[in-house]
Amino acid sequence: MIQFNKKYFLLFTLLLVSEILIAKYATGFIRHTFGDYLVVILVYAFIKSFIKMANNLAAILTLIIAFCVEFLQLTNLQNYYPIAYAKEWRIILGTSFSIGDLVAYFFGFLTIIVLENSTKYWYETKQNN
Repeated sequence: MIQFNKKYFLLFTLLLVSEILIAKYATGFIRHTFGDYLVVILVYAFIKSFIKMANNLAAILTLIIAFCVEFLQLTNLQNYYPIAYAKEWRIILGTSFSIGDLVAYFFGFLTIIVLENSTKYWYETKQNN
């Protein structure tokens, strides 16, 4: 069901700004690992900004999207990026497959699951007291 959620949209916006800054200014671990970790949370927040669905389902969908993008890097898709936008597409979709990226995506997924479930537990406990 389509439904705007300003809490998730705010999170998405903050993460998007963070990812842009990381892509523009960071190197090494921050760019290549932490950026991949955050992008999973960013995609999750984007999905939850506009679609009302169960948290675990949205998290699994996000992980599937991240893994699909990573496995697409095993193809020669990057050779078909439009020349005018090739640099941007390479930053967004990447150019080379990495097991480390899959691990970072998985840790982002775990973070979503832990945070959402602990927040839900805390909220339900607060409501019952």
